[in-house]
Amino acid sequence: MNSLSSMLTDPGLLHEASYINGDWADASDRIAVHDPATGGAVACIARMGAAQAACAVDAAQAAFGPWARALPQERARLLRNWFDLMIAHREDLAILMTMEQGKPLSEARGEIDYAAAFLEYYAEETRRPNIESVTSHLPDAEMELWREPVGVAALITPWNFPSAMITRKAAAALAAGCTVVIHPSAQTPLSALALADLAARAGIPSGVLNVVAGDAAEIVGTWTADPRVRALSFTGSTEVGKLLYRQSAETVKRLVLELGGHAPFLVFADADMDLALDEAIKAKFATSGQDCLGANRFLVERPAYARFCEGFATRAAALTLGPGMTDRDLGPLMNEAAVAKQQAHVADALARGARLLTGGARDPQGPLFFQPTVLADVPADARIMHEETFGPVAAIAPFDTEEEAITRANDTEYGLVSYVHSTDPARIYRASRALQFGMVAVNRTKVTGAPIPFGGMKQSGLAREGARHGLEAFTDIKYVCRNWA
Repeated sequence: MNSLSSMLTDPGLLHEASYINGDWADASDRIAVHDPATGGAVACIARMGAAQAACAVDAAQAAFGPWARALPQERARLLRNWFDLMIAHREDLAILMTMEQGKPLSEARGEIDYAAAFLEYYAEETRRPNIESVTSHLPDAEMELWREPVGVAALITPWNFPSAMITRKAAAALAAGCTVVIHPSAQTPLSALALADLAARAGIPSGVLNVVAGDAAEIVGTWTADPRVRALSFTGSTEVGKLLYRQSAETVKRLVLELGGHAPFLVFADADMDLALDEAIKAKFATSGQDCLGANRFLVERPAYARFCEGFATRAAALTLGPGMTDRDLGPLMNEAAVAKQQAHVADALARGARLLTGGARDPQGPLFFQPTVLADVPADARIMHEETFGPVAAIAPFDTEEEAITRANDTEYGLVSYVHSTDPARIYRASRALQFGMVAVNRTKVTGAPIPFGGMKQSGLAREGARHGLEAFTDIKYVCRNWA
């Protein structure tokens, strides 16, 4: 724990207590935070529960009125302050993330930039007019629509992007005039607590932003049952998302659910093959495959199939593994369950007739390292073709017609993102229309950012995050009709 503190330029960013109503709340019961690369403890955070979760809502509710009434320019100024502090402390934030999450340091730096961008974007969006006039259908009446903040918002964030998922949610909620209570994953709480510290330094008032780390069932259960919590935003598995959906029904909360993905990566024979291969590596192996946007199923038109398999396997085999601070291409997986899932998917595919082109096993680097793995000729009934792998295992299968490719791509309960590689404009248009996914990436992998509405279809979630659309879940429309005669 002392060693992590010594790695930081500003050791004050390392917190083990939760942040509630402007104070750091500690407890004797602790949860160890481990470095996935070594298994060693890097911190021991205070384990919060239902009582502290309720205190956080008390604080957020008390702070809501003044924050909602604050001038938009003031909220914008404070969000911009928070952004500036994130950029100033970029390296320390990246180190904290790498040590608790395991991702390569360069990826962590990239996430800090991505996370900060939401603060900058919503600082600007805060100033946008929020009154809309309506052409009256009644005589002597004037009509307006006002967007007003819903109240306290609960934000539940995952371990794979421990900074970006905080700011993507919190920036929109705070810009709208809501106050927030945040529960980060107990596996990666240090990033969230450091962001809370910077929010306080930025001048965000006590009670407006609260971070409660610890027992997820107790904390989140308290919030889903509390009618004062008017909105809930969650990023994580579809299974947990469904549970929160049910728990929130009794109090009819606004929901933003960013759930699982099972992205298809379609490669047509007319594609630029070198580009497709380079982008396929990015789409599969970023964050060691632990990304809801990660490509899982690579469907390749048969004339290009052999070349793609060979090129993809060669590129995957050349990737390097190592602890995040060594900044290799891939870091460790998050836990033993993640490794076990890779092993199970590989074994199942091979048993059903798939070919192993590279990888397929744990790596000598450590127990949570898994080799970049490429499987070819994966049959449609293999588990990996239906389940989110969330790791560095890629499954490739051939197709013969465009219709077949689209049908197989859509054959999933998920609908977050899909990837298409082709140089035929007409085919690109048809595929983009036909694919049942909230986002379609054409001849590229990176598509996300603060200005775009992030979200999926089907069981990949509800609503959108980012862009002006990200404000909608945190606001109600009030209709005012008044006589002017």
